[in-house]
Amino acid sequence: MSAPAASSAPALRVLGTYLLPMWPRVLLLAALLIGSVLLTLTLPQLIARFVDTATAALGKNGAGLSALPSLTRLSLSYIGVALVVQLLSAGATYLGAIIGWSATNRLRSDLLAHLLSLDMSYHKERTPGEMIERIDGDVTALSNFFSQFAVRVFGAALLLTGSVVMFFREEAWLGLGVLAFVALTLYGMNHVRRRGIEPTRHEREGSAKLFGFIEERLSGLDDVRSLGGGEYTLRKFLGVQRGYFQRLMTAGVERTAVWQFSMLMFTLGYVGVIGAAVGLYGSGAITIGTALLLYQYMSMVEEPIDQLTQQLQDVQKAGASLLRVGEILSLTSALPSGTQHLPAGALSLEFEDVSFAYEGEDDARVLSHLTFTLGAGRTLGLLGRTGSGKSTLTRLVSRLYDPTSGRVKLGGVSTVDADLTSLRSRIAVVTQDVQLFQASVRDNLTFFDAHIPDERVREALAEVGLLGWAESLPEGLSTRLPAGSLSAGEAQLLAFARVMLQDPGVILLDEPSSRLDPATEARLTAAMQRLLTSRSAVVIAHRLDTVARADDILVLGAGKVLEFGTREQLARDPNSQYAKLLAAAQYSELDDLPADLAAEIREVLA
Repeated sequence: MSAPAASSAPALRVLGTYLLPMWPRVLLLAALLIGSVLLTLTLPQLIARFVDTATAALGKNGAGLSALPSLTRLSLSYIGVALVVQLLSAGATYLGAIIGWSATNRLRSDLLAHLLSLDMSYHKERTPGEMIERIDGDVTALSNFFSQFAVRVFGAALLLTGSVVMFFREEAWLGLGVLAFVALTLYGMNHVRRRGIEPTRHEREGSAKLFGFIEERLSGLDDVRSLGGGEYTLRKFLGVQRGYFQRLMTAGVERTAVWQFSMLMFTLGYVGVIGAAVGLYGSGAITIGTALLLYQYMSMVEEPIDQLTQQLQDVQKAGASLLRVGEILSLTSALPSGTQHLPAGALSLEFEDVSFAYEGEDDARVLSHLTFTLGAGRTLGLLGRTGSGKSTLTRLVSRLYDPTSGRVKLGGVSTVDADLTSLRSRIAVVTQDVQLFQASVRDNLTFFDAHIPDERVREALAEVGLLGWAESLPEGLSTRLPAGSLSAGEAQLLAFARVMLQDPGVILLDEPSSRLDPATEARLTAAMQRLLTSRSAVVIAHRLDTVARADDILVLGAGKVLEFGTREQLARDPNSQYAKLLAAAQYSELDDLPADLAAEIREVLA
């Protein structure tokens, strides 16, 4: 997996990808904003005419009543224009929210799909909590940016431009002064704004680490409590939280620098405009209405820049999030998909001189020169001591990793050449820890696929002996499964039902009965036999009962094939590792065996 150099290019690609497809809505939004700004600029003109008309009427004896119709007309015009401005602004805000949420909903979906497509070298370095913060936290920051930035910033830019033009209409030299003031203010704000982007990026990273820490500790809460690690965990949590708080405070201070700078500049700006208005009115160059007009337009200059000040703080947050999201979307998996589709039915499994070492561990191979073939529809019992490479072997089959050398074939197709979607849909993995969702029984079995009919779900439950249990629930298949509501055996049986619905060509089982009582294990074994019928399977086992009906046996040791053959053949060979394990099963204690045989068995079982 490769990462690009940090730059603004990924961020620009994100903006273009998710905003350009909505260009009709964007154009309508622009039209609403332009109409709102143009009408807003006429309001000070109406106020100025009202003040000048009223002042002139008061200066003439007996003319006050004659000016009343004009004043009424100006008042009603002002109210009407103000109402239309509010309606246009509300429409622009509503449309901006639709654009923002539509864009970020697509982005959140694509980001999740992209993260799921990345290889394990990325995921093993990051916790699920960090991934949640990336998908939800960063994208939520962007949703606020998309939904409000266009409305407020684009509208503010239009209002700012119109206000400066109005100053030019009244007094050219005053317009030049205001234009210079605006340019200096915006330049300074942009310069100050940049100080907040990097601290904000560190703030988001601190937030991701905090969420990752919380997620890890919550998932291991039982172990933390039982082993007395609560005090240590709390100290570590306070340390992580302190680091995040320090980053949060630093970023907040840097972001407020924009607001402080704008306040200083507008204090000077108001002094200049009011001073100019007073001087012009004192010399008789303008009326009192025009002086008020200049003050109103200065307020209109302040309003958009004030909005820009507020939005720039969001832009700093969004800028950091855009960079992080853009960098993730620019990552490429080290496991590119092939194009060949796997054949239907049970799949054969071939390892051709396969060696493997995890990244950064080239001198410590986990698997070394593995060669064996499992025929289609046969079950392989996989034995070996802890660390012998059993789990790694299954990860190569499901292509979570690629071999360092050699080839793994499924149905005659190399996993490297196979279409990843096809490959993953034809392989099912059942581990000791079954992930259940707080959702309905049906959704837990179908993984929220509404296209699978209820009849198929019932058939799968019947195959594993859970149909009676499901029908006894208050709402049947629609009953929600609260966390921890199922026993380990029931969870494993549900996992088997999931596999039956998928109907894969290869099943990978990681000691599914290791934590069950004998009665439940017998029930699970019967369901497992039905599950493995007419399917290829690899069963990782630590107890011989688990592989008692396997067709073939593979014994691994230090990443190498110690023994491979049919179960019957190996059981008949007194010198085979498997035969020695069977012999050991007849004794309650290894100490009852001959010393040399006990030593060999301990080596395999260790």
